[in-house]
Amino acid sequence: MSADGLIVVDKPGGMTSHDVVARIRRLARTRRVGHGGTLDPMATGVLVIGVGRATRLLTYVIGAGKSYTATIRLGQATVTDDAEGDVIASTPAGAVTDEAVRAALAALTGEIDQVPSAVSAIKIDGQRAYKRVREGESVELPARRVTISRLDVLAIRRDAPDVVDVDVDVTCSSGTYIRAIARDAGLALGVGGHLTALRRTAVGGFTLAEAATLDALEQRAPEVVNLPLDAAADRYFPRRDATPEEARVLSHGGPLDPAGIAGPYAVFGPDGGLIAIVSERDGRARAEIVLAPA
Repeated sequence: MSADGLIVVDKPGGMTSHDVVARIRRLARTRRVGHGGTLDPMATGVLVIGVGRATRLLTYVIGAGKSYTATIRLGQATVTDDAEGDVIASTPAGAVTDEAVRAALAALTGEIDQVPSAVSAIKIDGQRAYKRVREGESVELPARRVTISRLDVLAIRRDAPDVVDVDVDVTCSSGTYIRAIARDAGLALGVGGHLTALRRTAVGGFTLAEAATLDALEQRAPEVVNLPLDAAADRYFPRRDATPEEARVLSHGGPLDPAGIAGPYAVFGPDGGLIAIVSERDGRARAEIVLAPA
């Protein structure tokens, strides 16, 4: 059976994030597998998978900032805001200038209130939004505050007369929809827009450089974990080393004296093993999750 830890997967197109989890369950020979943030079926790139006890670290991974490369097609709107959905409106975009494209995207940078794509995994009244849209309902999702810290235009391509393809590089907060950026840029320009390609290049500090394809993981199964639990926590969180006495208290869920580290942070025992993820408040350092094997 596979060790506890994280796997940085380069997700192929055409698979859901859940499909990837199911594949890893089979390869790692364990049910305890989860992912740190959904990628649309069309999208490729970084999907962080947790195995065993490391599934408990995924809450933190989900909240991390993310980076993407994407292609926005102006001139066509789709029901899903990406190429998976049917085109619902076409408006010739050939006359849209490069300057206008850049300005529309610049206006979507920084801290913005973004309405998520209607075809999304967000739940409304207990049912996922995309299920309701596919059943023909029109779904209004409330806007949410997101931060798009970087939105670079890499290229503006005019390969067909009525559409403009814009390649972008985006770094954003968790919960940002890149599809919604395409939709909103298209709306602002009056021609509609959707995403034709999306590749996630980073989740927190995990990048494509260390991502493994499913084929590569298949080759080395069941040893599929590329970041064992202790190493993953050490890389992802600030570190605190505990004395033997602190290690004993913490592994039983007791509080420690604060160390003045901005949390959450990882606490390691004298043997170098991960004990807990801790945060400090009201003058105590308390475990958010205890990971030391009982």
